Amino acid sequence: MEHKLIKKVVEGIKHLYGEELSEQQVQVQKTRKDFDGDLTVVVFPFLKVSKKSPEQTGEDLGKYIVENLEDVVDFNVVKGFLNFSISAAYWLEVFKQISATKKYGFATPNSKGTIMVEYSSPNTNKPLHLGHLRNNFLGYSVAEILKANGHRVVKTQIINDRGIHICKSMLAWQKIGNGETPESSGMKGDHLVGKYYVEFDKTYKKEIQELVGNGVEKEQAEKEAPIFKEAQQMLLKWEQGDEEVVALWKKMNSWVYEGFATTYKTMGVDFDELYYESDTYILGKDVVEEGLKKNQFYQKEDGSVWCDLSAEKMDDKLVLRADGTSVYMTQDIGTAIERYKNHPDLAGLIYTVGNEQNHHFKVLFTILDKLGYSWAKGCYHLSYGMIELPDGKMKSREGTVVDADDLMNMIVGDAKAMTQERGHLEGMSEEEKEDLYSLIGLGGLKYFLLKVDPKKGMIFDPKESIDLNGNTGPFIQYAHARIQSLLSKANELGYTKSYTAVEMNAKEQELIKLLNDYPTIIKEAGENYSPAVIANYTFDLVKEFNNFYQTVPILKEEDKNKLAFRLSLSEKIGSVVQSAMLLLGVQVPDKM
Repeated sequence: MEHKLIKKVVEGIKHLYGEELSEQQVQVQKTRKDFDGDLTVVVFPFLKVSKKSPEQTGEDLGKYIVENLEDVVDFNVVKGFLNFSISAAYWLEVFKQISATKKYGFATPNSKGTIMVEYSSPNTNKPLHLGHLRNNFLGYSVAEILKANGHRVVKTQIINDRGIHICKSMLAWQKIGNGETPESSGMKGDHLVGKYYVEFDKTYKKEIQELVGNGVEKEQAEKEAPIFKEAQQMLLKWEQGDEEVVALWKKMNSWVYEGFATTYKTMGVDFDELYYESDTYILGKDVVEEGLKKNQFYQKEDGSVWCDLSAEKMDDKLVLRADGTSVYMTQDIGTAIERYKNHPDLAGLIYTVGNEQNHHFKVLFTILDKLGYSWAKGCYHLSYGMIELPDGKMKSREGTVVDADDLMNMIVGDAKAMTQERGHLEGMSEEEKEDLYSLIGLGGLKYFLLKVDPKKGMIFDPKESIDLNGNTGPFIQYAHARIQSLLSKANELGYTKSYTAVEMNAKEQELIKLLNDYPTIIKEAGENYSPAVIANYTFDLVKEFNNFYQTVPILKEEDKNKLAFRLSLSEKIGSVVQSAMLLLGVQVPDKM
């Protein structure tokens, strides 16, 4: 309809004022909710041609459009905005097309370029935490939204499985672990390794205190602490391929991977490819050496290699230490190049990383561009704000950050208590009930973290996330369950969903207009890498449906044609709610 309206506006201006306009000069937008109408044309660009006031120009053009464009039935002018109302017959035809479309709102699979989405990327010295929840849910959802937009998507993570921090856990386990394993302790492997990372830190701090007490400067004491020196020595041995150290590294990392796999399964996220820092840490060194020969980098007197970023008004960046070892930037340069080698068809590479790394990625993409990689312009940092709990009271077993497993268990427990209190669980087996608690709790958690624009920091309130009222996952899940219950009752009563031409009311038209927006919403969410666009659209759709459900009779409607139409409309809304929530990684129940 928008395109038809634009063409008719161009035709109307020519007819009324004798002037040619290009279609690009016509601005059409959805009519604001506080005004009557469906589509609005901005009149101001036409005033030079009409030589009349905005109101008079709008009146002239409005009359012409209503007389000459089928399905435009009325208009009103508010200052320089011309609002058009579209016929009920048009919206009914739109709904028929929506109903007949499989995978409604989705582009043809693999019809657009391949995009790699990196998310999670944990360290193997500790379990996943609250920040990882936002990271994983965001990265996974963006990947699903890009798929819905027709992209082939490769989900990936780089696992930080080497370095001094990994050696700290290994050394502490070696010293005081007494052969403890996940099996002997009953602990998840990532939690067990995290426990020894904390043990290392306790000993390290104690040794620093002792050295400072003996007159050593704190900065020097941090370098001289015996346990720290041992960890450095262990890292050196690892890099030299010492069999005993490498065997211990493999064993403890395997524990962590098993723990991570359990957490990822609970989260409902997955990956297509894994990169390991133990493989990638040497990548990039050759690139730097080659860039040095081509004068893309420069060397200081101490032998360190740098990238001159003065033209970009940034500080110069170290890309190779004086001793020839790489830094994170070197690895990231090498890994990006490796990924494009592995996937020559990559149209984009998205890094889901917190906003504390904004500068790092700005520098990384600038250096890749300076090295002559045209694909650098397709690299994007999906930066997100930090997340906190309202009172900060919930601490992990390590005592420093909020543990992801603990938080998910707590929320599922809260969902269980809330659901049992409400009742409505008749006829469900214990297994079905447990699945429902998990579905509500984790659905509430994901939705709460994704409904906020990624760039914004946020406070996560566990209790609020599972509230059945307001902009929450369970509110939407309950609406879906209500629709399924309605359809089930209609089926039992033998009602059909086949209807002929029907006279719709305003609420029904409003629901069809919202359904009509779904493909545009998916596109907008993909362009902005923002699941929040999907979340808030779904909330609006459910709010509108609830209003319709409470005020318009469905099963009690005596006109069987209207009843059939309302069932068909409800069914499609349920389908779109389910589709939209799956883009967020959230399951919706049929009973609740």
